[in-house]
Amino acid sequence: MRIDVTLTAEAVDPQAIAAATVLVVDVLRASTTMTAALAAGATAIVPVADAEDARRRRAAAGRDAVLAGERRGNTIDGFDFGNSPVEFASGAVRGKIVIFTTSNGTRALLAARGAPAIGVAGLVNLSAAAAWAMAAERHIAILCAGERGARSLEDVVCAGLLVERMKTAEPGVQLGPAAAEAAATARPYAKDVARLRAASSWARHLVRSGRGADVDACLAIDTTTLVPVFLPDVDKVVSGPR
Repeated sequence: MRIDVTLTAEAVDPQAIAAATVLVVDVLRASTTMTAALAAGATAIVPVADAEDARRRRAAAGRDAVLAGERRGNTIDGFDFGNSPVEFASGAVRGKIVIFTTSNGTRALLAARGAPAIGVAGLVNLSAAAAWAMAAERHIAILCAGERGARSLEDVVCAGLLVERMKTAEPGVQLGPAAAEAAATARPYAKDVARLRAASSWARHLVRSGRGADVDACLAIDTTTLVPVFLPDVDKVVSGPR
């Protein structure tokens, strides 16, 4: 078994993931928000590229669907929800389909759609996501969403912690160069990921914008065993086996 890490959605090589189990990582905040929405009773999440497509999907889906998403961290005008795990945790989306678009996370999911299995990982489901990916016994590709084409510290740390979990479970696993680098980046944060609140530029931006509760919710390890799974053939993210 081999583990590779891709640091941004833009760097995805479709051929490299064609036979891989992919874990998509967007710690702040799409991975955490999707996990929270499904845990709170959303029936599915439909990831889309832009707001216009989201509105078209909502019109076609009717009353059972809600719109959620952000650009540059702010809720899109006219949408029912932003990209907030705290907001979704209220249960307001129980029984609803969430049509979702974000600056980075949903783009990464859509970039991975050629893979045979696609899960969503964050710090909140770190151990469960690692176990889910390893269960398929194929090459594992961890895809960091990044930040508008640049690497994101919190995503790299999460990827590195996933690598470490997998190495512990399967000591003979082979690491690609980026996976080894991510693991090294993650080690200083392993015992205190809350340090990312100050170390991550995007975390600092969210805190300044009044979204500190979201940051705190995202920077918590193993608060759930739910792993969202993207099914490209039906364009939906659903709860995986628990």
